[in-house]
Amino acid sequence: MALDPLIPLIPRPSAISPGECHLTGQVPSHRRSPVAHGGVPSVPARQAIASTAVPDPVVDLALQKATGALPGSEDRPNQKQMAEAVAVALRQRRHLIVQAGTGTGKSLAYLVPVLALGQRAVVSTATKALQDQLATRDLPRLEEALGLPFDFAVLKGRSNYVCRQRVTEVNGAGDQLMLDAGGPEPGATDLGPLGREIRRLVKWAETGTQTGDRAELDFEPKDAAWAQVSVGARDCPGAARCPSGDRCFAERARERAAEADVVVVNTHLYATGLAIGGEFLPIHDVVIFDEAHELEDIASSAFGFEITAGRFAALGRGSRALLDDTSAATAVEDAASVFTDVARPFVGRSLPRPLAAADHDRFVMMRERLSRLSAELKRSAKTADEGGTHGRVLRQQQALGHLMRDVDYVTSLGDGDVAWVEGADHNPVLRVSPVDVGAALGARLWAVDEGPTAILTSATIPPRIGERLGLGSGTYDQLDVGSPYAYDEQALLYCPLHLPDPRHENYQSAMHDELVALIEAAEGRTLALFTSWRAMQTAADAIKKRVGFEILTQSDLPKPALVARFAGQETSCLFATMGFWQGVDVPGSALSLVTIDRLPFPRPDDPLLQARRAKAGSGAFELIDIPRAAALLAQGCGRLIRTSTDRGVVAVFDTRLAKARYRWSLVNALPPMRRTRHRSDVIDFLAATRAATVQ
Repeated sequence: MALDPLIPLIPRPSAISPGECHLTGQVPSHRRSPVAHGGVPSVPARQAIASTAVPDPVVDLALQKATGALPGSEDRPNQKQMAEAVAVALRQRRHLIVQAGTGTGKSLAYLVPVLALGQRAVVSTATKALQDQLATRDLPRLEEALGLPFDFAVLKGRSNYVCRQRVTEVNGAGDQLMLDAGGPEPGATDLGPLGREIRRLVKWAETGTQTGDRAELDFEPKDAAWAQVSVGARDCPGAARCPSGDRCFAERARERAAEADVVVVNTHLYATGLAIGGEFLPIHDVVIFDEAHELEDIASSAFGFEITAGRFAALGRGSRALLDDTSAATAVEDAASVFTDVARPFVGRSLPRPLAAADHDRFVMMRERLSRLSAELKRSAKTADEGGTHGRVLRQQQALGHLMRDVDYVTSLGDGDVAWVEGADHNPVLRVSPVDVGAALGARLWAVDEGPTAILTSATIPPRIGERLGLGSGTYDQLDVGSPYAYDEQALLYCPLHLPDPRHENYQSAMHDELVALIEAAEGRTLALFTSWRAMQTAADAIKKRVGFEILTQSDLPKPALVARFAGQETSCLFATMGFWQGVDVPGSALSLVTIDRLPFPRPDDPLLQARRAKAGSGAFELIDIPRAAALLAQGCGRLIRTSTDRGVVAVFDTRLAKARYRWSLVNALPPMRRTRHRSDVIDFLAATRAATVQ
């Protein structure tokens, strides 16, 4: 039967699309003199790049060596095209956005040019899985294959490393620290489970680690235990002011990173570095944002802050033992309930601007309590014992300074910020973020005459990402190298037009019927993705009674164990929500069907997105909502084809994919699969897939 496409295929671009205008400037050498500010070099204006990348003999040879050393090496034209484009971008100091579909081998496509051209790079990733892949597989293999001596390091946030000063304090004042952690009363002979875990961490810090990295532990500590032997960036006074600064694990990690040619970090850490000035980021010529579709949301979080009742409570409780007069500390601890009372009425919505007089006065009162505690801690610091309480006083002062600034900011919000409250009524979280993250990135990173060259890449690049991230017109180029997989042969996209609209009351039962039919046709082997926890659980409960295949849900096991079980039992099905729309890799016959219940549009009442929509005006839906939905939909569809031999069906149960006026924006963001609206085509395709697997 001939397939009935929902929408005609649209040709995909295969060459670099240059910006609307170009800047001119001298091409700098590949190794430049750094400047102190923010760890970035000062360079001439960014150049125009050719509309197509030309082969670079140095990079081409290095890529051949790198790929030739891999098991089952094969020619990947997409990878070569990306590597050539990256090489041109590095040589001409021009930003580049690259969409590289699954199977391209994009890690080598950006690492090889960086190393071959002698650039110092920071690779910024959104997931720990990719960090681990780079550090434990890709970079070691490259070092061996290229025969180039280079150093690489992984740099993590400060809270990932055990704090030697905290360990010293546990040993010197353990009773109080155990009490702070919610342990037994001072003098108790049995520390309890939490106390014993803290002692275990202390012993590990003293004799069991060279790096202090939490990832080296052979057990997973409770957050409350780890908090007693670690500090965050908000609490650390810095090595110069800390009594144990000369032995600091986090500082040693920074020193190693400063000497490395390639440093791997997570994107939140990189964005935080931009937000506070970049002092802890090593000097680098190029930054590579892998999984770049996550950059906007991560940067929004990093450039903002959050206030919770817990910050007041912890600050007051931690300061009491350091003061002779504890009244100021108690007042700050009591301010936790004041904050909760102020924030609770706004859960799920934005703070009004300006604040009501009564709410403004309560923030002022909280600020006054913090000021009083600040004065008391300053007096305490003058008499603190260098080897004992001094470090704790410094940390309390550091945390206090951050909280005072955040409270001040809330009472004087500018037009470029939005403040909203989320969480439970008993534990509200006040968040503040810039409305336009592009403006913040533009000021701190995309500057024309300074800053590292940026390479942004992902298997799914959202539409208009350059505009939303604040990249200046004419300062960057964009490229889609496609994927090495033959999607038109390997995959089928199915949208059942006979289903009701997802907003219709009959949709849920009809969708369940369709899902049962498809699971039966696939003989299990289904990853069913849902846009809400309730929809997932309702579907799982209903369908478990109707099919003879095991139905796993996201609540059954931790994610790694759950994915492993799903992959290991070929006829099982996995029902999951947003956390599984990306980063799940199940190649082979265990996965033949991916279903998606609704188009993943963002919530209309999200306060941050509401503010962005208001700023965007009449074009908000096209600029804000459609790109986010398209990127996430493409990520979900991308779970299906993971190797050149995979085959299967993606079923989207939302008829808007085929009927809405904006459908092309969504469909063209997906891999170029054949498309149908007939279930019979799906059944035939899955039958052929099973037959091919058996052969």
